[in-house]
Amino acid sequence: MPDANRLAPVPVTLLTGFLGAGKTTLLNRILSEAHGQRIAVIENEFGEEGIDNDLLIQDKEQIVEMNNGCICCTVRGDLVRILGDLAEKRDSGSLYFDRVIIETTGLADPAPVAQTFFVEPDIGEYYLLDGIIAVVDARHAHTQLSEHHEAAEQVGFADRLLLSKTDLVTPSEVAELEARLRAINARAPIAHAHFGEADLNEILDIRGFNLNAILEIEPDFLDDASHEHDAGITSFVYRTDKPLDAARIIGFMDVMIRQYGNDLLRYKGVMHVAGCDRKVIYQGVHMLLGDSMGMPWAADEIRQSVMVFIGRNLPKEAIREALDSCRVI
Repeated sequence: MPDANRLAPVPVTLLTGFLGAGKTTLLNRILSEAHGQRIAVIENEFGEEGIDNDLLIQDKEQIVEMNNGCICCTVRGDLVRILGDLAEKRDSGSLYFDRVIIETTGLADPAPVAQTFFVEPDIGEYYLLDGIIAVVDARHAHTQLSEHHEAAEQVGFADRLLLSKTDLVTPSEVAELEARLRAINARAPIAHAHFGEADLNEILDIRGFNLNAILEIEPDFLDDASHEHDAGITSFVYRTDKPLDAARIIGFMDVMIRQYGNDLLRYKGVMHVAGCDRKVIYQGVHMLLGDSMGMPWAADEIRQSVMVFIGRNLPKEAIREALDSCRVI
């Protein structure tokens, strides 16, 4: 890597927030904006399969997926390697980008990720941690903050807080949530982001990360940190090359949400629906489910359905069997 006297370091934005808060929606907003910059995106999924590449707008961006674990623990070495590889390609002229955005899994503690830019000398010389942006789900935040320490860590380390889904709660509930967020993190400005619509001037090039402020919150921030997840939270993937019947899938989703909604932290997928030439995208959090039409299937693309479920004590085999019954044989 080049020495410390190189030109301005590449700014890095760490995009965090609990499962289903709207990080990918915000990232799509950033990628689609006419800012004229090339962005390298590092995607991290909790579990062995990621589908966010199918959900992202892709044009000139370099997108790297990390699907073999959580970015804040087992794959931090991979993060160092990927950042190093990107730097080498940029210096050699084989790849150009102006900035990097890291979208963490919703179960990530941002502290070990941010720590990477201060304890890894080569990374710290080449890159600048510009800011940590936390997206907060206004509908589910109170429960998430009470039950999952990662959600509180994400809020506590944020340089900017963006509230999503405020249209699903009352103004008084929004005010109550904002008061709770300020009690956790008084230094981070709070804004609202409706379907990812946010002022990019408040997200990029904010020079918001303040190491001294973080050391006040967590004095051992620069020490090697360990991180554990709730052992009851697991993920699994359903995949099939058979087309799915639209009516049966709607029925399955309805039953699944009613029976397991409280334990379904996040579920999302790309579905191959019989008779449809476009990908069908669905995303859900607890009892809230949304679907949309994705890109057309390419002529040479294998049509398959890939669904990711993240939750607590989920009946994996029962869900797989129910999905198998939705296939058109």
